[in-house]
Amino acid sequence: MSQDRWLLPEGIEESLPEESAWLEMYRRELIDMFSTWGYELVMPPLIEYLDSLLIGPSDDLDLQTFKLTDQLTGKMMGVRADMTSQVARIDAHMLKRDAPTRFCYMGSVLHTRPGGRDLTRSPLQVGAELYGHRGLDSDVEVICLMLEALNLVGIENILLDLGHVGIFTKLVEQAGLSDAQQKQLQTLLQQKAFPEYEQFISNCSLDENCHNVFSSLIELSGGAEVIATTKELLKDTDSEVISHIEYVEELARRVLDNYPNIQLHYDFSALSGYHYQNGAVFAAYISGQGGEIARGGRYDMIGEVFGRSRPATGFSMDLKALAKISPKSNQVVKGIYAPSDSDPNLQIKIKQLRAQGEKVVCELPGQQGKAQDLACNRILVKENQQWIIKDIQ
Repeated sequence: MSQDRWLLPEGIEESLPEESAWLEMYRRELIDMFSTWGYELVMPPLIEYLDSLLIGPSDDLDLQTFKLTDQLTGKMMGVRADMTSQVARIDAHMLKRDAPTRFCYMGSVLHTRPGGRDLTRSPLQVGAELYGHRGLDSDVEVICLMLEALNLVGIENILLDLGHVGIFTKLVEQAGLSDAQQKQLQTLLQQKAFPEYEQFISNCSLDENCHNVFSSLIELSGGAEVIATTKELLKDTDSEVISHIEYVEELARRVLDNYPNIQLHYDFSALSGYHYQNGAVFAAYISGQGGEIARGGRYDMIGEVFGRSRPATGFSMDLKALAKISPKSNQVVKGIYAPSDSDPNLQIKIKQLRAQGEKVVCELPGQQGKAQDLACNRILVKENQQWIIKDIQ
């Protein structure tokens, strides 16, 4: 019906002037801050061929991607639901650098289904990624950059959650689980569906030791004490598993060196994201918010499908979601009201003020409303043949 034409699709939002001003201000500040760390801005396209967008072993990114047919080639295209694969393509195929390469990005992504705390389908994704280095130092750098980005927009008292996908991967390999069983197990772990998880484990025909390990895995989360508990539980599994735990332990120590007041949490069943991660993973939470406000991890080999595999780590967050929880409000810039007058000197004065960064709003003949209605607290007044600025009383 015509009266419903103003309605937007469910999960699709628009930003009104106040929120738009906030988003634009912090978009600029974040990009500028990333630049001071050496992260170069890239702007991948909103849409591209599916075989470039859908990389990794899981189906969740596929399910979140809107698909359409390219009228020029007949090939299937997708509207990006995540930008990591696009940045991987840029690193592997377009730039082909040997040195560590740092990228940052910001842009809209589109999801087929609502998700996150705000049940949105149109996040404004901002993130940073570091290609070409494997190890603690690059993971620490990216985590610290994420914390700095959150602090910049006013988010404090952050709980940092740390884990390592390699632990789960190795345990699945040792248990001999099929790909289908692995995917189901991943889903149940991610959902923390305890009864369903335990039932699934019981149906996998595991030996007693493997059953006990997987039964305990879903509960391996908490404070620093979880490190020792996890080492003890998994001591007889594989030396590589223990090395992953120790990696997370050292990662936490390095982060604490830089942010001694950060609250740390460990989750060794953490499998967040689109499952292309294969190393350390991390997420940021704050009190009062049910879900993560930022997340990231290591995804070595992600560029392999583009012909050049390099280690990589990075993070992303939704700037729209941060705008809703940030204590920093947008500082509305009050303008100068210019009356409707054909005096050439007035036009010169207006140009001078705008060149100085002032906001000047010109009166339109016959308009309704006062200067204050247009967010102006000053007005240009002609005195002694000069245009001067006066406060509006």
